Amino acid sequence: MPDYYVYLMTNRSGTLYTGVTNDLERRVREHQLGLSRFTHRYRMTKLVYIEATSDVGAAIAREKQIKGWLRSKKVALITSQNPAWKDLARHFLLRTDPSLPLRVT
Repeated sequence: MPDYYVYLMTNRSGTLYTGVTNDLERRVREHQLGLSRFTHRYRMTKLVYIEATSDVGAAIAREKQIKGWLRSKKVALITSQNPAWKDLARHFLLRTDPSLPLRVT
């Protein structure tokens, strides 16, 4: 089972946030409750991309890699796994739709 997650969140205006965590459910809830300064300011509440790995070093390296990308490349990454940009927190974390993407590396 993966221990670390790289994830992307967005808001109504399409601003993107990339993060890494060892507890995805907790971290997404923190974003949704506005407990993170950046995500509170920009109201980052929608989880649109998840990558999982058991290697903390790989997770941190991947987060840094994605953060260095142009927006267009991040959008392409999200769209490749989640074409409709569904809120994965509503489905994946709540386990209501196991067919939604979770990229495991």
